[in-house]
Amino acid sequence: MPSSQGRAPDGARLVTGSGTHERTLRFPFSRLSLSPGKRARLKRMLYTYGPGGGTMLVLPIDQGLEHGPADFFSNPAAEDPEYQFQLATEGKFSAIALHIGLAQRHFAEYAGDIPLILKLNGKTNIPPDSDPFSPLTGTVEDAVRIGADAVGYTLYVGSSAQDRDFLQFHQLRADADRFGMPVIVWAYPRGDAVAAKGGKESLYAIDYAARTALELGADIIKVNFPVRSEKDKASPAPYNTLNVSAEDAFRKVVRSAGRAMVLVSGGEKISDAELLHKVRDSMDAGATGIIFGRNLWQRPKADALAITRELHAIFREYAHPVR
Repeated sequence: MPSSQGRAPDGARLVTGSGTHERTLRFPFSRLSLSPGKRARLKRMLYTYGPGGGTMLVLPIDQGLEHGPADFFSNPAAEDPEYQFQLATEGKFSAIALHIGLAQRHFAEYAGDIPLILKLNGKTNIPPDSDPFSPLTGTVEDAVRIGADAVGYTLYVGSSAQDRDFLQFHQLRADADRFGMPVIVWAYPRGDAVAAKGGKESLYAIDYAARTALELGADIIKVNFPVRSEKDKASPAPYNTLNVSAEDAFRKVVRSAGRAMVLVSGGEKISDAELLHKVRDSMDAGATGIIFGRNLWQRPKADALAITRELHAIFREYAHPVR
């Protein structure tokens, strides 16, 4: 059966293959209405570094703050940030994402070898997660001074603290616009209200988080892959009656992100087969790339580089020149 092409929302083309494979093409980079500064920085990450071709492969190491040192027990070598910097450069990643303390002490010798995403807010996981809020830990000026190509911000959609969160993000976004700095939003649905309406992994919650980040001005949105469960019945209509595949659920999230690019979060370590399947499903749905930390640096370096080569091979299938 020959391929057919249609139109997906907002101009992205939907390409259907031999009856078993459906791919949503990413929105053209040239039509994202980016300022020159944002365009130059994003172009480096999308086309010069990493797999290229308009895709992104990001290695985050913000977990030491967000989760604590416990994440490093399975691979003690990863406790030293040099491990991640070497993995990012040897594995030809698009960027490495971390907080200001690590950036100030490690990035200088890698500047020019790997783009930096400076994470500008964060928290520990010690207090209850019922109403989370991440205060600022850095500024956009810090990012410019250090030589970052983007900044990251965690937005807890649905938390009762989201009024403070929105105001804090508003100032950061205004500063980023002034300096021509791309903003990547970690769009995380969290809090008691989210838990009561299907939970943080539901399509309802993740879809809403993606749309919220778009509405507030994100250039790139980091989201988790929705997970179906019995808790979905508690989601508001019509989400509580939807019966869609995991791939179609994520395709809905990408549509809600509109003209913002989408990165898929890796989450806890999974098997190689699950990881590669998740990446391919994400890219088929129109994602720009992935931001996987524990799934890569919790492995011995040889194993991490081996799976990274497989990721590059997948990304080559989705690469295209600047459009």
